[in-house]
Amino acid sequence: MATLRLFSVRAKFTKNVSEQILNQLLDHLLQEGFICQEEMESARAKTRADRARTVIDWVRMRGPQASSFLIAQVRELDPCLSSTLKLERV
Repeated sequence: MATLRLFSVRAKFTKNVSEQILNQLLDHLLQEGFICQEEMESARAKTRADRARTVIDWVRMRGPQASSFLIAQVRELDPCLSSTLKLERV
């Protein structure tokens, strides 16, 4: 369910997530082993919008545990974005 939820909010996430939050999400994903150092460096070289799409796509490909982790991190780091994306109901 979390994987489908991320897919459904991909466009809004891409439009609304800030540079600061994206960088924090990448750091947390790396720390928890959902992405590797090379992926993080690759993502950081992209524009904000492309980085946001990449984060959602990578996490979705890694399954429900990674998707649930990302949703929890968005809730914690940016409650306003979480509310905009209606992630508090997942």
